[in-house]
Amino acid sequence: MAWFDARYSPVALAKDTQPPMGVTKFTMYFVNQFRGAFLLRMVLVAIGSIADAMMPVFVGVVVGLLATTPPGQMFELHWQTFVWMILVIAVIRPITFLLDTLVRNHSIVPNLVDIVRWQSHWHVIRQTWSYFQNDFAGRIANKIMQAGESIETSVNMTIDAVWYAGIFVIVAVIVLARLDWVLLVPIAVWLVLYGILFTIVMPLIAKHSEDLSEAKSVMTGRVVDSYTNIHTLKTFSTDGHEDAYVADSVNEHAVEFRKLMRVFTYMWSTLFLLNAGLVISIAWIALSSWNAGTLNAAAVATAIPFALQIMNMSGWILDVGSNIFRQIGTTRDSMITIAQPITMLDKPEAKSLVVKEGGIAFDNVTFNYWRGKEGTVMEGFNLTIKPGEKVGLVGRSGAGKSTLVNLMLRLFDVESGSIRIDGQDVRDVTQESVRAAIGLVSQDTSLLHRSVRENIKYGRQTATDEEMIRAAEHAKVADVIAGLMDPKERRGYDAHVGERGVKLSGGQRQRVAIARVLLKNAPILVLDEATSALDSEVEAAIQEQLVSLMQGKTVIAIAHRLSTIAAMDRLVVLEKGQIVEEGTHAELLAGGGHYAQLWERQSGGFLDMKAEAAE
Repeated sequence: MAWFDARYSPVALAKDTQPPMGVTKFTMYFVNQFRGAFLLRMVLVAIGSIADAMMPVFVGVVVGLLATTPPGQMFELHWQTFVWMILVIAVIRPITFLLDTLVRNHSIVPNLVDIVRWQSHWHVIRQTWSYFQNDFAGRIANKIMQAGESIETSVNMTIDAVWYAGIFVIVAVIVLARLDWVLLVPIAVWLVLYGILFTIVMPLIAKHSEDLSEAKSVMTGRVVDSYTNIHTLKTFSTDGHEDAYVADSVNEHAVEFRKLMRVFTYMWSTLFLLNAGLVISIAWIALSSWNAGTLNAAAVATAIPFALQIMNMSGWILDVGSNIFRQIGTTRDSMITIAQPITMLDKPEAKSLVVKEGGIAFDNVTFNYWRGKEGTVMEGFNLTIKPGEKVGLVGRSGAGKSTLVNLMLRLFDVESGSIRIDGQDVRDVTQESVRAAIGLVSQDTSLLHRSVRENIKYGRQTATDEEMIRAAEHAKVADVIAGLMDPKERRGYDAHVGERGVKLSGGQRQRVAIARVLLKNAPILVLDEATSALDSEVEAAIQEQLVSLMQGKTVIAIAHRLSTIAAMDRLVVLEKGQIVEEGTHAELLAGGGHYAQLWERQSGGFLDMKAEAAE
């Protein structure tokens, strides 16, 4: 079993990492990676099907021998016939199905299921930021998880049932034709009607299964969304509203489920009638022929078991076929989410960004989050930041401050113009190298549900524990970490912080994020409300470390609390995606313009939001 287990790796990548659209192409994209194993399965299943088809023949042979052999001479006269029967029943059939089980259950099933999930995740995780902004995380995850099982199940069931049955029916037709061609008439009529039934119901099953899969994904997305935002649910006392929100998706799922079940009920009712007609017709013809003297007992004993096996198999095939088409519907539903092309790729010749000085230039940048629609965020924007310069971005919410940072990080691409770091357009170098050169502490601090050690070292995976601890100390969070313990009694830097760092306070998460950036030590530093979640005492202590961190780096700092960026080399005031003022703190106050008005409205160091709203 271990040998079969190791034939494929569940974390291998295909040569072409873009899964194609179209259910058949999407399925074969993964199946082709297991081509050898599936071809071997088809050979083994065909042999097994032929062996099974011999069973009615053996029954007929035995009945014939009973009718023609004198008692006491059965084994003496026919031992070779029995040896062949035993060889097929006790050797060929078991070994064939054992080998097929090893290939299916060990080489294909676990590896194919997980390789679909891994390659789908690998592709999806490289989608643009907006891709994830427009969907539930739980819904995306559900599509990826269900795709692996649906593809594996549909392909293996096709081989197990459709391919097996096809071989069996061919053998049955050959045997019955040799007995009496009249026996083929009811089979031919049955096959036509069975085919019509199959053709009608299977597309319906696929369609309703796709709708059911989407309803399940929506339901999963809403449930996961509730869990992810459990703090908001609890603090706003919205249990009744939330129950109704999730219950609505459960009802929709039930509606789609009922539609699918109706198709199954119609399908099975029709099949019962078809099978009754098949068995009665073949039995009547066989017995009538025996009565007329044209068929012997051996032929009758062969024909009727074949009819019974076909009847039993037809229900099995229809059951498996309906499951296959359910999986096809699920696969199609998953494919629409997974196989979306990545819209922001590195150029084929892209090299790594080389930062020697850290100069940044926004050159005539135009950008809109919704391309081709009204509401451009910025148009013809120009800003040059010298190497080592510390620049503060000031402006009300929606002025374009964070947008500039997101464009520089290449989370979005500009519509026109360019953003250059040390003269290199960020679109001409790899995205990974751009982000490696920029250390970001944002106001929306999110930690991974992993250990504190993994979260801090995420900034630099190769850092030593000593460097990690030093960064934590500089971020004034080492004492907090020392007192942590999770439900599995992991302590300190080994303690897990919960989903999005929920086990830590906002200020503690912020300090861990600052430690992560301190450890990363990138040449360009972006502070997007980096100290917004900290109390004044901790902020004052961390400011000293940030001043030290900023030495020799190019810095962009965003803050509503103007006192935190007043000491920057230059302040740039934005309004509706345009620069309305720039200069030092003193120069802007002396100018009595927009910045001076914002400064005057501050209360305790924050922008007066009521005054902003009134204006």
